[in-house]
Amino acid sequence: MSDGRSAPVAGAAGERVEEWTDHKRYLWLIGLVVPSLVFAGLGLHAATGWGVWFWIGPIVILVVVPLLDLVAGLDRSNPPDDMIDELERDRYYRWITYAYLPIQYAGFVVALWLIARGDLSVVDKVGLAVTVGCVGGIGINTAHELGHKKESHERWLSKIALAQSFYGHFYIEHNRGHHVRVATPEDPASSRVGESFYRFWPRTVAGSLRSAWRLERKRYARRDRHPFRIGNDVLNAWLMSAVLWSAMIAWLGIGVLPYLLIQALVGLSLLEIVNYMEHYGMLRQLRGTPERRRYERVDPSHSWNSNNIATNVLLYHLQRHSDHHANPVRRYQTLRDFPESPVLPTGYAGMMVLALVPPLWRRVMDPRVLAHFGGDITRANIEPRKRAKVLARYGGSAASGTQPLAGPDEPRGDATDGGMCPGCGYVYEEATGDPREGFPAGTPWSAIPDSWCCPDCGVREKIDFVAPSRAGA
Repeated sequence: MSDGRSAPVAGAAGERVEEWTDHKRYLWLIGLVVPSLVFAGLGLHAATGWGVWFWIGPIVILVVVPLLDLVAGLDRSNPPDDMIDELERDRYYRWITYAYLPIQYAGFVVALWLIARGDLSVVDKVGLAVTVGCVGGIGINTAHELGHKKESHERWLSKIALAQSFYGHFYIEHNRGHHVRVATPEDPASSRVGESFYRFWPRTVAGSLRSAWRLERKRYARRDRHPFRIGNDVLNAWLMSAVLWSAMIAWLGIGVLPYLLIQALVGLSLLEIVNYMEHYGMLRQLRGTPERRRYERVDPSHSWNSNNIATNVLLYHLQRHSDHHANPVRRYQTLRDFPESPVLPTGYAGMMVLALVPPLWRRVMDPRVLAHFGGDITRANIEPRKRAKVLARYGGSAASGTQPLAGPDEPRGDATDGGMCPGCGYVYEEATGDPREGFPAGTPWSAIPDSWCCPDCGVREKIDFVAPSRAGA
């Protein structure tokens, strides 16, 4: 068995009684339909002469995929635990994500050339730019998948995918900011009950940018250096975008700039509307004594899940968001569904339509948040400006604005002279340190701040680390 498609399951006497098959193995190729939308739209326009095909991106994402979700139904199947490692090693799955990028950029270049040099109306140009933005927005999801991986070439591919939308700081903020603060009031990417998408959008766009810069500035401060360096992952990601956009303007003229801006705005808005849906109202409770409080560890109950198969194969299992937050370095093909995860009424594509209509969104989602917290809305993440109104509608006292402590502090690790992240296996050794994180060789474990998070998964803090000798435990 070398391709990761099936595995024998032994019976009582050791005989093979059945085979597990990854029935979505070839369905993942459907994800490459999205970067091909530009070419599909151009081909359909050439065949029919209808300008509506330049708008194929939003048509597919907001109309076709939601309908497919309703028709195709759900898939709650999980790979067996003993198949996880083999699926992770199967390079077929990662080459699917790699293939997205060349198709994405081929469509980007062709579309902008046609916008600049073709005989199109302004409406057609805008439609084509919006379609390019839809491809770039789903490309940010590809960047999300690649950016979480330990391999350096995949992390660079993540930045390349982000360059089109000029949103490269997402690479830092998502991995090192959002994953640390998810489902807390401090996270700009976690939406709140009573907060519409239109209020969330400026808060998360500005907050994510500020957070990414602070994270890189702090990393360089630990090395006693200023952050204005090419190694700063915010700056080098922006530089990639600046080079790309400058090259397009130099080639096609300044008239292409408005359409570059349109596609970037559409792309980043697609990302942020997904962020809005993923953790709406979710709140991790505080644990520990007043002198040493910390948020409870992320678990599957802190993210909204969806098992609608059509959107899942288009978004590389992004909708299995609970397992992703618990195990961020896990590859998409191995993400699992958990019964304790709150569930969206339909796939992400359909939920986008709801999010664009705030009264409809609140009517559908607020009761689900209330039910998730056992009827106690005070345990939810509530928009401060709407707190009194939300409490009046769903019950609770304004005096409950301060979260109660949720019990004793969680168990801590036992690392004393270096440590291993119990979540992803990253190891800090005093002899080698971690210069990229600002800890040169020889930096003692005792000098690492307790609040420092694992640089690979961003889930476990230093105080969670265990002795490396327990790696096989």
